[in-house]
Amino acid sequence: MNTDLDTLLTALYVFVSDRVVKRRRIGRPLLLDDAELLCLAIAQVLLGFAGERHWIRYARKHLRHLFPYIPQQSGYNKRLRAAGPLIATMIRELALVTPTGVEGLRLIDSTPVPCGMSRETAKRSDLAEEAGYGYCASHSRYFWGMRLYLLTSAEGMPLMWCLANPKLGEREVMTAMCEVDHHLVAEGQVILADKGFAGGEFEQLCAELGVHLVRPARRNTSDPASTPTERKLLRMRQWIEAIFDTLKGQLSLEQHGARTHGGIFARIGQRLLAMAAAIWHNTKTGAASKRSLIAYDH
Repeated sequence: MNTDLDTLLTALYVFVSDRVVKRRRIGRPLLLDDAELLCLAIAQVLLGFAGERHWIRYARKHLRHLFPYIPQQSGYNKRLRAAGPLIATMIRELALVTPTGVEGLRLIDSTPVPCGMSRETAKRSDLAEEAGYGYCASHSRYFWGMRLYLLTSAEGMPLMWCLANPKLGEREVMTAMCEVDHHLVAEGQVILADKGFAGGEFEQLCAELGVHLVRPARRNTSDPASTPTERKLLRMRQWIEAIFDTLKGQLSLEQHGARTHGGIFARIGQRLLAMAAAIWHNTKTGAASKRSLIAYDH
C-alpha cells in the first residue's frame, strides 16, 4: 500500500463509512456526506491550511478527483462546527484498531490552546465562559484560552482528550477524564506524567484502576525516590512533548481560529484526528515512524 495523501484519504473514507457514519434512510442524500467531510477536514490540516477560505480555493482546484462536491467556505465551516461529536467518535475508533509497539505505556500531559490576545476578546468572545487566563511554564508566558489535556499511546495515538479552563488543576481535570473513560485505561499499564499531576486523589484513582503512575519527584517534599526502572521510564516522558510539537508545528494547533464552543472543540479535534489518521495508516503500511506526516503534507 502506498503512503501518500490520496491513499490515506481513500482508506480512511472506507473505514469511516464502514464503522462510524450511520446510513441515511430518508431524505435527499448529502452532496458532501459525513465521511467525505471528515476526510476533507483531515486533508486541510495535513496540507497546512489553517484558514478555511484559502483551503476551499485550493481544494476546488487540486482535490476534485477525491471530492466531486466541495461546499462554499460558509457551508464547510457550518458542517465542521457541528461535526465535533463525530470527530471524537472517529478518533476513538482509530485508537481501538491501531496496535501500539509499547502496549503497557501511556503518556499524559497538557498544553495551552490560546484563543485570543486582547482584553476585548476576553470580554466579548463566545468562549468567555469556558476560557480563562493561564500560565505556560515551558514558554514563560501568560495566555488567554484553554488547555488541551491529552492521554496517548507511545506512538502518539490520542486515547483521551479534553479542553478545560486553565485555572483548573491538571490532576483534577485528568481525574475527571479517567473517571468518565476509565475503560480506555487497562489494568497493569504505566502512565508517565509530570510533576503537575502529583496529588493524592489522582494517585488513588490510578491505584483503583490498577495502573502505575510514574512522575518526577517534587523538590523539597517527602515524595519517595524513583526506582532505577522508573528513572529509565521518565526519560521517555519527553515523547509527549514531541507529540505536542507535531500538533503545534505541522498541524497548526495554535492557529485553530475558533471563536465558539462548538468551533474550538471541532477544530482541535480536527488536528487530533489528522494525527490519529496518519498514525493508523503508517501502522497499517509498516512505516518506520508512526507519527511521521511527511508523506501526506504535499
